[in-house]
Amino acid sequence: MATTAPAVSQRSGRPGGGRVMPQLLALAAAGMVVSVQQTLVIPLLPRMMTVFDVSVTAVTWVFTVSLLAGAVTTPLLARFGDMYGKKPMILVAIGLQVIGSVVCALSGSLGALIAGRALQGVSAAMIPLAIALIRDTFPRERVTTAIGVVSATMGVGGALGMIVTGLLAARTDSHHPVFWINAGLATAVLLLVMACARDVGGRAGGRPDVPGTLLLAGWLVCLLLAISQGNSWGWGSPGVLGLFTGAAVLCAVWTLVERRVRVPLVDVRLLVGGQSLSANAAALLLGFAMFTGFTLTAQFMQVPESTGYGMGGSVLDVGLLSLPSTVTMLAASLWTGRLALRIGAAFTLAAGALVTGLSFAWLAVFNDGPADMIVYGGIQGVGLGVAYAALGTLAVQHVPMDKSGIASGINSLVRVAGGSIGGAASASVVAAYTRPGAIAPELGGYVLCFVIAAVGAGLAAVVAVVHGLRHRPPGGVHVVEALETS
Repeated sequence: MATTAPAVSQRSGRPGGGRVMPQLLALAAAGMVVSVQQTLVIPLLPRMMTVFDVSVTAVTWVFTVSLLAGAVTTPLLARFGDMYGKKPMILVAIGLQVIGSVVCALSGSLGALIAGRALQGVSAAMIPLAIALIRDTFPRERVTTAIGVVSATMGVGGALGMIVTGLLAARTDSHHPVFWINAGLATAVLLLVMACARDVGGRAGGRPDVPGTLLLAGWLVCLLLAISQGNSWGWGSPGVLGLFTGAAVLCAVWTLVERRVRVPLVDVRLLVGGQSLSANAAALLLGFAMFTGFTLTAQFMQVPESTGYGMGGSVLDVGLLSLPSTVTMLAASLWTGRLALRIGAAFTLAAGALVTGLSFAWLAVFNDGPADMIVYGGIQGVGLGVAYAALGTLAVQHVPMDKSGIASGINSLVRVAGGSIGGAASASVVAAYTRPGAIAPELGGYVLCFVIAAVGAGLAAVVAVVHGLRHRPPGGVHVVEALETS
């Protein structure tokens, strides 16, 4: 006879159901602000080339440096969250976004702007920290739903960033107002988290793993830099090959160091375990699909009408056409928790990934106008709302509570790596379908990328199904219940 675990809210150290809602509001707002800073610069890059009189390769660093900073600091702050408390590290991440936004708002050179964007990028660590904090403090039956809401607000923030930038771009040639607005939003969220978030989880303590941190930062920078610059430098160039080699060597040394350190930054055994491996594989594939579709659809909607297939949309149009996705994503995240409790996080993830794949398949076939983009966005929002809520739960449900931060951080990092690979792959495909002197790629290039994204999401669904079949909890007890009662 299976034993039913008591509700999390009934155990010591966890607040009751009504007391967690202000915290959820604060964490959701923080997730939105983090995603706003990730997208608000994308429409400004062409204008910055003119303002700073630099090449496209140089101005791309305004976006790339944020990605690199987030990738390097996410596992570090996530581990510090396990050691010293999640809430303090969330405040650090948001605080650095405030400082970075002010630096960008005051910047008069490309170098200063890139420095500010690096500080902003650290805030990416807030998402895995928030997921770990939710696991610490929320009643068990609300964990997946809460994770889903925080994940969905990332989509809301992405669309909001495009809309705000689009509105300002039509009224001013300066990039400064965008960053002042972001600084104000981040400051408000910082105060909200300070007032509402509660950190009652256990703290592992210990000393920081400095060698592991430096080695991890080294191989991540080499890997992501090689992926992001492969198209512009050439995949067979000495620079790219050297970066890939450096990443492989540093990763091998890092693995050896982490296996010998008494309190490692990352428990390597946590990464290679069956459940972590499949959860991270699903994150890689889902990130690949999502980032491929996200970056391409924004470009696709702005292709000039003179090409015969383009919509000629503005930056504001892109943001407005993204709203259906954000609405359905938020709605889907609210009922994902019930679905996950009934069929498990793995099968819920599979369902969300499958729907996400269907949205890209739709876009590969139907892409004639705004109505097709609205349908695509609505379907995609449902898929990602379900998938990301379940993925956040799947990443941490099998690990001890004092390692939930780093487990969520690594899963988030893997998702970003998948997105980087997807962005590089789609850029290569689109470039191959662009004729010399053409103002835009051929339609076939976009269609092929949408098909690739659909396949990536479909593979994520397959991985999730296999995970669910291999790690089905005995006696029908949900994995979260079994772990939290052990």
